[in-house]
Amino acid sequence: QAQLVESGGGLVQAGGSLRLSCAASKQTVSSYAMGWFRQAPGKEREFVAAVSWGGDSTLYADSAKGRFTISRDNAKNTVALQMNSLKPEDTAVYYCAAKGGSLFPSSRPWEYDYWGQGTQVTVSS
Repeated sequence: QAQLVESGGGLVQAGGSLRLSCAASKQTVSSYAMGWFRQAPGKEREFVAAVSWGGDSTLYADSAKGRFTISRDNAKNTVALQMNSLKPEDTAVYYCAAKGGSLFPSSRPWEYDYWGQGTQVTVSS
C-alpha cells in the first residue's frame, strides 16, 4: 500500500510561487496516475491537477490553467506541483493522491486510491 507525503507548503504573498512535492514510499507509484486536490475551510475538496503514469498527459482545473504545472519523476517516485501567480483564493490544504487501475489522469477524487495527509498553502493579499 502506497504512502504519500506532501511537502513545500507555506505562507506566500499574492503573486508569489510555491512548489509542492509529493513523495511516495512503501510502494512505487510509477504505474499510477497522480493528482493534486485542495480543500479550503468550509468547502469541499476540489481537483487541481493530474498527470498520467508516464507524465505525457496532464489535466488541470480551470482555476489552475496557465498558473500551475504538474510533473512527475518516476525514478524518484515523486510528483510536483509548481504554483505561480498565487492568489488568496488558492489558500487551502493541498493533497496528493494516487490512482490505480488506470494510467490516465482524472479529476474525480473517488477514483483515487491513496491520499497524503496534506500540506497547508496560505496566500496573503
